[in-house]
Amino acid sequence: MAIDVGMGLTAIGAGLAVGLGAIGTGLAQSGIGASVIGAIAEDEKMFGKGLFFLVLPETLVIFGLVIALILIYAYGG
Repeated sequence: MAIDVGMGLTAIGAGLAVGLGAIGTGLAQSGIGASVIGAIAEDEKMFGKGLFFLVLPETLVIFGLVIALILIYAYGG
């Protein structure tokens, strides 16, 4: 089975979708994490809201994964 250029470009696109989404999530969670810890240190009731805002950027990686799967399966891989 030979891999053609189209499949290679599809794989690169899928990797970029997941990889750049993960980098964006990491950058977002770094600032949010520090803020959430500060808020919880002042008021323990902020734990639930802080956890929600900390998990919210994870949707970027999930969306990237969905796009990668669409790319791979649309090409016929």
